[in-house]
Amino acid sequence: MNLFDYLQSDWHNILNLAIQHMKLVGIAVGLAILFGVPLGILMVRVRWLATPLMALATIVLTLPSIALFGLMIPVFSKFGQGIGPLPAITAVFLYSLLPILRNTFLALDNIEAGIKEAGIGIGMTFWQRLRMVDLPLAVPVILGGVRTAVVMNIGVMAIAAIIGAGGLGVLILQAISQSNMQKLVIGAVLISLLAIIADLLLQRLQRILTPKGLQK
Repeated sequence: MNLFDYLQSDWHNILNLAIQHMKLVGIAVGLAILFGVPLGILMVRVRWLATPLMALATIVLTLPSIALFGLMIPVFSKFGQGIGPLPAITAVFLYSLLPILRNTFLALDNIEAGIKEAGIGIGMTFWQRLRMVDLPLAVPVILGGVRTAVVMNIGVMAIAAIIGAGGLGVLILQAISQSNMQKLVIGAVLISLLAIIADLLLQRLQRILTPKGLQK
């Protein structure tokens, strides 16, 4: 069976795996945004937290992905969830934290002192300035961290198939066990395409959300 015939015969399963793959990545990165952005804000507010939090996130990112997935199994086995999407989402969530946390902190920390002083001068509180001035200016850099996390973890999530999470990694595992080059090529190409498409869409969103005064 050639590549085209395989695509025709199994396109529905391939599409389902691709959708499942993006759902897993979307949930993990979405959670990383929900935690990473507030933590980045907290690091600007409480400066001594920046070093330990950044160091911890960096250590997690340096762990080999297959080892991190393996570490999740005994942890979640205590709750009957050692195999499946939950440990995979948790591992990818941890991998996503560093770029989002770092970019949020750097974006807010590098806002010009004159802009901050102007906000203070007109009587804005920290939270008012954060909502109306700092965050809109920081959005492009924060989204840059989100783009990095998404593109990186679309590839990492493929490895999660070894712990039963599903996604396009299933095709690659099946291809290896069956010596099926069609599945291997399709799985690898689709993962690359998903990463490229996601990056382009987020790049477009980044441009839309960038304040006009900062656009070149």
